[in-house]
Amino acid sequence: MEVNLSGTFTEFKDDKHIDRTAMMGVLEEAFSAQLKKMYGDDAEFDITINIDKGNFQIWRTREVVETVENPATEISLEEVSKVDDSYEIGEEYTEEVDISQFGRRGILNIRQTLQGRIQDLENQNLYETYKARIGEVFVGEVYQSWKKEAVVHDEEKNDLYLPKSEQIPSDFFRKEDTVKAIIKSVEMVNNKPRITLSRTSDLFLEKLFEQEVPEIFDGLITIKKVVRIPGERAKVAVESYDDRIDPIGACVGVKGSRIHGIVKELRNENIDVINWTSNRELLIRRALSPATVTRIIFKDEEGKVDVYLNPSEVSLAIGKGGCNIKLAGMLAGCEIDAYRELGADEQENEEEDVLLADFSDEIDLWIIEALQKIGCDTAKSVLNLSVAEISARADLEDETVEYVQEILRKEFE
Repeated sequence: MEVNLSGTFTEFKDDKHIDRTAMMGVLEEAFSAQLKKMYGDDAEFDITINIDKGNFQIWRTREVVETVENPATEISLEEVSKVDDSYEIGEEYTEEVDISQFGRRGILNIRQTLQGRIQDLENQNLYETYKARIGEVFVGEVYQSWKKEAVVHDEEKNDLYLPKSEQIPSDFFRKEDTVKAIIKSVEMVNNKPRITLSRTSDLFLEKLFEQEVPEIFDGLITIKKVVRIPGERAKVAVESYDDRIDPIGACVGVKGSRIHGIVKELRNENIDVINWTSNRELLIRRALSPATVTRIIFKDEEGKVDVYLNPSEVSLAIGKGGCNIKLAGMLAGCEIDAYRELGADEQENEEEDVLLADFSDEIDLWIIEALQKIGCDTAKSVLNLSVAEISARADLEDETVEYVQEILRKEFE
C-alpha cells in the first residue's frame, strides 16, 4: 500500500502539472484529515513529505502526564517508560506514526481525498489556463459529435465544447476530424471548467485574417470592424497605416491566395474587404459595392438611411436573401432601405404605380417581404419580371408568383 501511494504522489505531480507548493499542501491536507479521524481533532502532528522520492514521515507529539485526561494530546508516564525511561512529567513525547496504523480503509480514504483535491486543483489550473486564452484560435480533434454540440479534445485530452449555435450552418464533424475555432468563454459549472468554442464569432474571422495576412499581424494594417452572417457573407473594413500598402490587395493576396484559405475554412463564406472611412456616407457606398449608389438620404437620428440606385442594381445591392444590405447596415451602424432611382419618364408615371405594401390585405406579408428583398417594392416592378426570374431570386413557388402577378394586373385593369 505504501509503494502504491508513493507512486500516486509522483503520478499526480508529473502528469497533472501541479506545482510543488500546491502538491505539498494537498498531501498534508489529505493526511491531516485521516489523522484527525483516527486520533481526534486536538491531536498534533508534524508531516514531512519528500515529493521527489514520493515518501513521507508522520510524527505525533503528546505531553507526558501522570494521569491521561485527553488521549489526543496526552500520554501517561507509565506508557512512555516502556519505550524510554528518560522522560519526565511535562515533557513532550514524539513518536513516528507508521502507515500500517492507518489500515486498509484509512489508506483508501487518504487516496480518495487526495484524488478529489488533485482533481479540484487540476480543474482550477485548466480554468485559469483557458481563461487567459479567451480570444485565441484553437485547433483540436473532434472526440464526439452530437446533435446539439461537438466535444473537442486538446493535446491533453481535455474536453472543449462547440455548441451547434456556434457552428457555421454547413459545418458537419465526425470523430477525429480536426476543427479550428476561437476560444469564446470559460465558466465553472459544478466545479468543472466548461470551455466554449465558436466558429461564428466575428473575432474568429478577424483572427484568421491575422494568421493569413502578415501586415495585419505586424500592425501595418488594422481591421476596424467585422460583420458576418456565418456561412453566407461577411464584410471586413480595413485601414492601412502605410500609404505604400494597399490594404485590400494585401488582405486578398495575389489571385486571392491569402483570402482563399479563410473562405475555405468558413465553408465558402463570401468575404468583402473594403477600405475603412469615418465618413458614414462613403462607408455605405463602399459597403454596398459593386452596386453603385446614386444618392443617400439620412432620414433621422435613429440611424435609418434610404439609398437610391438604378433599377438594375437594386437587387445587387440587396444581395441574396437581403444579406448584403443587412451587413452594410451593420457595418455602418444604421438601418438601410434600398429604392429604385426613377428616370424622367418613370417619374411622370410614378403615380400610376402602387407600392406592394398596399396589397397586404390580399397578399401574405411574408410574400411581400420576399419580393421587397429582391428590389421589387412596387406592383410594376413585379410585373416587369418573369415568373421564373422572381421564383429563382425570391425563392418562391411558381404558383405563388403567378397568383401575386394576377392580383397586381387586376389593379391596373
